[in-house]
Amino acid sequence: MIPWPAPVATAPVRGHVVVPGSKSASARSLLLAALANGPSVLGGVLDSRDTALMRAGLAALGAVFEDLPDGRVRVSPAAPVTGGGTIDCGLAGTVLRFLPPVATLAEEPTRFTGDAAAAARPIAGLLDALAELGARVSEPRALPFTVAGGTFRGGAVTLDASPTSQFVSALLLAGARFPDGVEVRHVGGPLPSVPHIEMTCTLLRRRGVRVERTAEHAWRVDPGPIAALDEYVEPDLTNAATLLAAALVTGGALTTAWPEVSVQAADDLIGVLAAFGARVDYSPGPGGRLVTVSGADGVRGADVDLHAVSELTPVAAALAAVADGPSTIRGVAHIRGHETDRLAALASGLSELGADARETTDGLAIAPRPLHGGTFATHADHRLAHAAALVGLATPGVELDDVTCTTKTLPDFPGLWSRLLGVAG
Repeated sequence: MIPWPAPVATAPVRGHVVVPGSKSASARSLLLAALANGPSVLGGVLDSRDTALMRAGLAALGAVFEDLPDGRVRVSPAAPVTGGGTIDCGLAGTVLRFLPPVATLAEEPTRFTGDAAAAARPIAGLLDALAELGARVSEPRALPFTVAGGTFRGGAVTLDASPTSQFVSALLLAGARFPDGVEVRHVGGPLPSVPHIEMTCTLLRRRGVRVERTAEHAWRVDPGPIAALDEYVEPDLTNAATLLAAALVTGGALTTAWPEVSVQAADDLIGVLAAFGARVDYSPGPGGRLVTVSGADGVRGADVDLHAVSELTPVAAALAAVADGPSTIRGVAHIRGHETDRLAALASGLSELGADARETTDGLAIAPRPLHGGTFATHADHRLAHAAALVGLATPGVELDDVTCTTKTLPDFPGLWSRLLGVAG
């Protein structure tokens, strides 16, 4: 890999940024369209490695995708779902967790493989749940593995989803196609990223699926058709918050589209930036509203619980590293099982640049110290790359050992970042 020098901001960044579609919503909408009772046309689907892997995986299970001239995609559902192939999960948690329940709808076994680092991502709890419900699942419960229908009918199952809420979403997304539906109950440690489960339920209801939250940590999906639906995927607000954070770091102001009603944790995400000192203003915009984030008062230290929006932890850590006082990030112990151990990687990477960054039981403690240049190890993790780029805005000499990992959610992050700063990419 050729190191990528993070551009330094020579002036406050200002302007309007356009953010591609949500990775999380794109994955769910593609899957539901592939299981629907007729063709759907989707707009705004993120063009990234993760969504390409999701499309390829759904195609291996029988769905057909047609790219339309206007940038939308027509999805013809798998009818029936077919097994017998191999699905490459890459490093995509959505593919790794969302597609095994779909594979139970086929009699022939489907094989799942992935990147070397994907083998460390939590999956055993979901595979155990599928086996308990009657699916044929290979041993050991780790990549590579195979899944087939067997005597699978769905029904009630209890699992520990504390490693990732995607275990719950995975079962709910396919649950309407199970003969007996599905009822999922979480028992275990704190359940992370509940807004992502709420996103799953909202998108299911839009397609006519009856889904109910029966208890604080229990959900039920009734069996029945998943309606075909033409829809537009909203922008990825985690990526939007990452870009908007550049205004806070540089003392500038950036504006982007911000949905009034969102399937993402919109208020929580923008609230993190506000906690670190951003001024947030809303205004009317074409087809909705705009949000403007400005940072004239600089970055201040903050104490934030990111349990609901843990994907933003690297951005919060980067802000903490350039803040005017100490910061504490809490509620994110589970991100040790993300693309990499994000807590260890952030503590190590920021410390290498001079920060006082230490792991805690469930997060990070970061105190301001003078920063200096150096190579930041991204561990093939797009969110870590975003964090390093943010630190680099205020710290000359920061280099990312690998910027290509950002294609996971932003196909041309280096170009987008450079244009944001008004420098040559």
